[in-house]
Amino acid sequence: MHRNNEANVLFLFMKDVELVTALSDQLDMQPQEILDNLSTLYLLIGETLSNGGSVNIAGIGQFEAKKKAERISANPTNGKRYLIPPKLTPVYKPSSRWKIYLKKLDENT
Repeated sequence: MHRNNEANVLFLFMKDVELVTALSDQLDMQPQEILDNLSTLYLLIGETLSNGGSVNIAGIGQFEAKKKAERISANPTNGKRYLIPPKLTPVYKPSSRWKIYLKKLDENT
């Protein structure tokens, strides 16, 4: 199993603690095992996207990388123009199931 405590810290956000706790309880696994598995998942998704692929997780959605073309931007303060190089940007498309679930939540609020 992939162990990288520094990566675990990078992927741990405020609400992730609750996710890790819930998964730990549901799957009867130690929280560190959950963190290790999530870190591996994040790294695999990142590697796939950086190689031009996409990742589709049924019921959750699709992750892919879109290439943004280079562009010229201007600083509004001094009017100086800058060339911004092309870059890969991660894109998430939620599944239809996820969209329906979020729509129901929005209607109930």
